[in-house]
This record gives sequence, C-alpha cells and structure tokens, in this order.
Amino acid sequence: MITLHSSLGPNPRLARMFMIEKGLEEGRDFARVHYDIITGQNRQDASYMARNPQGTTPTLELEDGICLTESWPICEYVEELHPSPNLFGETPVERATVRKWARLFDQEVVVPMTMGFRAGAGRPMFEPRMSVVSMEAGAELSAMADEKWRLFDGYLGASDNIALGRFTFADLLIFAFANFGFTVGWKLPEGTDNLARFVATHNQRPCAAVWQDTE
Repeated sequence: MITLHSSLGPNPRLARMFMIEKGLEEGRDFARVHYDIITGQNRQDASYMARNPQGTTPTLELEDGICLTESWPICEYVEELHPSPNLFGETPVERATVRKWARLFDQEVVVPMTMGFRAGAGRPMFEPRMSVVSMEAGAELSAMADEKWRLFDGYLGASDNIALGRFTFADLLIFAFANFGFTVGWKLPEGTDNLARFVATHNQRPCAAVWQDTE
C-alpha cells in the first residue's frame, strides 16, 4: 500500500483533497502518517528525512520505496493512476489550460502569500528553521498577494470554476490556500465576492472536510 506522509498546511491537505476527489480512501487505498510540523517533528525524524531530505510535507511513498515529493507532482501521479474523475484535463489543450491557471495562482498568490505569512504571523515558527524576509517585506508581500486575490476574483467572475467550466486541480489549489489563510486569521480581501461564493460552494465537497480535522 502507498503511504502519504502528511501534516497540517495547505500542500499536504491539497494532496489529501485530491485523493478524496479521486475516490481513494485512507486505510483502504493508502496509509497516512501524520507529522507535527508545529514542533518540527518532520525535520527531527531521521526516517522521514531519509525519505525527503528537504523535510517538507507531503511525501508519497510508493510500495517499492520510491518517494515522491511536492503536492503538485504527487497529484499528477495519482491522476495518471486514477484518470477518472479527471482533474487535470482530458486533452492536451485542457491539460495546458488547467496547468496555466494553477501556475499563475502558484506564482502570483501562493509565493507572496506564504512568504508574507512566514515573515509575519508565522515568524516565531519559521525564523528558527529557515531564512525569512523582514517583517516589513513580509507585509508588502502579503499586500501583493491580496491584490492578486482580487485579480483572480475577476478571472473567476460568475463561475464556480477557474478552468474548463468544471472542477479541476486549479480549483483545488485555490480552495486549499484560501482555507490555509482562514486557519491563520487571514480573510479574503475586500472586493472578492466571487471568491467568497467559490469557497462557500466548494466547502460542500466531501474533500473540504480535511479542513475541519483536528490533527
């Protein structure tokens, strides 16, 4: 059985949501090992560091011992093994479209949002473990991310999906990072009513339950 090495945070929960959307069930289709990243358990566990020398989560350990890291490649791997329901696109054009939106969101929102959090509210946790920008730079990065959230609100418009007119990996990515923000006291910036509707709609999906889990 494959094993998902997981924790709190948007990326491991993104991988879990993807697997749930695929109809995969924990305990039946995959095992899951949870790490306490607040205390740094993932980086203190020698066996985990051997699997993923970066110490990040998630890591998907295959039955032959091969370990895949980074949530996006993990999701693409699962998609190839379980192509239905399709979440990355069924044709080359559809796949390029989904990846375009995912990459744009990753670059324009995820990067400044996470760097801003690490430098600000998350500083006590992250500063001892990695390089972080100054608190002033963190505030600027957070403001930049909020500006891009507004941009994506416009891209979304009246639709409940950012690509292909149906639920895809790009929607999961946006949903995961909105919920990450909510867990650390962030709120959708003003002028993002479309995104508020998007989040409320997809909160009804079974995969959204991972954000209510106590771990």
